[in-house]
Amino acid sequence: MVIFGVLTGIAARKVMAEKEELESPIRTFVEATQSVVMRLVKMIMALTPYGIAALMAKVVATSSAGDILNLLGFIVASYLAIFLMFVVHGVLVSLVGVSPKEYFQKIWPVLTFAFSSRSSAATIPLNVEAQVTKLNVPPAIANLSASFGATIGQNGCAGIYPAMLAVMVAPSVGIDPMDINFILSLIAIITISSFGIAGVGGGATFAALIVLPAMGLPVTIAALLISIEPLIDMARTALNVSGAMTAGTITSRLLKKKEASTLEEAKA
Repeated sequence: MVIFGVLTGIAARKVMAEKEELESPIRTFVEATQSVVMRLVKMIMALTPYGIAALMAKVVATSSAGDILNLLGFIVASYLAIFLMFVVHGVLVSLVGVSPKEYFQKIWPVLTFAFSSRSSAATIPLNVEAQVTKLNVPPAIANLSASFGATIGQNGCAGIYPAMLAVMVAPSVGIDPMDINFILSLIAIITISSFGIAGVGGGATFAALIVLPAMGLPVTIAALLISIEPLIDMARTALNVSGAMTAGTITSRLLKKKEASTLEEAKA
């Protein structure tokens, strides 16, 4: 879907360049489609709390205290994994000369919006604005990293969550989760499956439903955890957005260094 979307966009740009009379209709169509899709996302997000409340009520009413404690343990483990990934983001930006403390201070408003909205797609405008105005990322890079980051390489929804579920389920089918072949296969499948995961609330569940069958694992656990999934999804969405902004920041800094070195070589 992502590749098809990119090719469609390229084709539309070529048509706009070749036939000026079609430029305005194409722009109007794209803007109208985006508005309709975003309105659909908002409608679904408005209904989500009611469905989640019903699911959580059912889990609490039909589960024992031990089961609930296990679910709470999974939530704690998920937040710990997400925190460690935020640390990785801080280390990565520090490698290109950006202070991790200043970096997170500047993107904090965007992360809080992503946390509360649970939608990487809805956070794209704030994502781009923060990169351009606060992190000095060129608009072209900011737009690309924010857009791609909402559907490709989501660290939280398409990375950590399906990986945790796969590791949890593996022993039940006789697979050692610490086996190097299993780990390498899991990394490869998660990387490929992360392409095109929807940047809306609940996208992690769809990512898990892709990864688990591909690894030959049962998908039952994804259904069992869907009641507590929103509690983790808030932090996962913030991590997804942070990953996109980290990619934009690193790319812009590396390109600036490359341009500076090229100019110095030209002067020499």
